[in-house]
Amino acid sequence: MTAGIVNNRGRSNDASFTDVIASSSAEVQGLARAVRDLVFDILPATVEVVWPRQGSVGWGTGARKFTEQFAYLMPFKRHVTLGFYRGGELPDPDGLLPEQDNRQVSGTLSMRSLKLRSLDDVRRPALRALIEASTRTGVPPPAAR
Repeated sequence: MTAGIVNNRGRSNDASFTDVIASSSAEVQGLARAVRDLVFDILPATVEVVWPRQGSVGWGTGARKFTEQFAYLMPFKRHVTLGFYRGGELPDPDGLLPEQDNRQVSGTLSMRSLKLRSLDDVRRPALRALIEASTRTGVPPPAAR
């Protein structure tokens, strides 16, 4: 069972997401919403988990953070961080993700993250390709609704 708030009802169910980004600037809120929209455009059956204590949101094919989630977002003062639990396994021909980043202490995850500072960053085709690949890497297929 997850300690986060699970949204498996889709993009329009955004109250918990809105709460997590509420204290951010309007610019950061816009970035966070643009990333969220992109995730739901790519995978409409996305399961969203909001982690209020961590101030983050995760997206996946299920609610389990490390086995069913493919990406997460954290808002900061001037940017949002978009992370991929299996980022080291993703094709990244444009080099958006750093070569080295956090590694899970136990398990085999190769986490990578990047900072998004503008809507142009979110609109890059290379970012869309990363998210698309992440939905198929190391997570089960989405459940039929």
